[in-house]
Amino acid sequence: MREVSPGDLIFSFVDTRIVALGIAQSYCYESPKPAEFGEAGLNWEAIGWRTRAHFTRLLHQVRPKDHMQVLGGLLPDRYAPLQRNGNGVQSIYLTEVPLDFAEALIGLIGSEALPIARAIGSNGEISPQDVNADLEVWEHHLENEVENDTRIEDTDRQALIIARRGQGLFKERVMLIEKRCRITHVNNSVHLRASHCKPWRDSTNDERLNGENGLLLTPSIDHLFDRGFISFEDSGNLIVAPVAHKPSLQRMGVETEGVVNVGSFTEGQRQFLDYHRNAVLLRAVR
Repeated sequence: MREVSPGDLIFSFVDTRIVALGIAQSYCYESPKPAEFGEAGLNWEAIGWRTRAHFTRLLHQVRPKDHMQVLGGLLPDRYAPLQRNGNGVQSIYLTEVPLDFAEALIGLIGSEALPIARAIGSNGEISPQDVNADLEVWEHHLENEVENDTRIEDTDRQALIIARRGQGLFKERVMLIEKRCRITHVNNSVHLRASHCKPWRDSTNDERLNGENGLLLTPSIDHLFDRGFISFEDSGNLIVAPVAHKPSLQRMGVETEGVVNVGSFTEGQRQFLDYHRNAVLLRAVR
């Protein structure tokens, strides 16, 4: 999920057949398991990844098992969606398939698939969807839980809610460690937000106010960090996610070529950055 980019083609495999073709319309973002899943996915975590996609149901629903003479030799060595006999792999929910395998499937599906494939090839830009709205709804729900938790003192409750916006007590504590934006070097606190390394929605109340769980960033850099388009190694080296749109990052003041080092981190910051790299960054480069 963390490797999906807007414009990617998705083959929907259900009950041994390719039943629909989808086009990803967003990068992935954290989301609670949808209520409509019901009893499905009991072993899944309550919080996972979500990607917006538009699917077109196919009239000609290909059964890959009937075409393994063509498809068998095109399966990847790792994380293949099918077994050699054509049966699906139950442990694989979403996986990347090689280009020649995708082209073979499109050929088997036929005329229904060609307009979708050609549209992607000629214009990779998909109208953006506002995934931030989904995150806002979820985080407001969590805010309401904090507001209604009678076990939390009034002053602490307000501090926790304000911390979600990168302000208040949390920002004050971050400013004891950080003096400026790591990327733009802006040092006027009016123009800086305290950005959580381990997101507010994933943190305990103590972590939400822990200054070492934060970096001071300008709003555009805060957006890139919060959405997983950038992160940092323990050494201070900047990580740019492969799915990030580099021209946009460069216009925001992020150098995308060569090694960029933003300075050292405390031991506590390194622990929270480890969480960010492994749970927020859209695809870590190791």
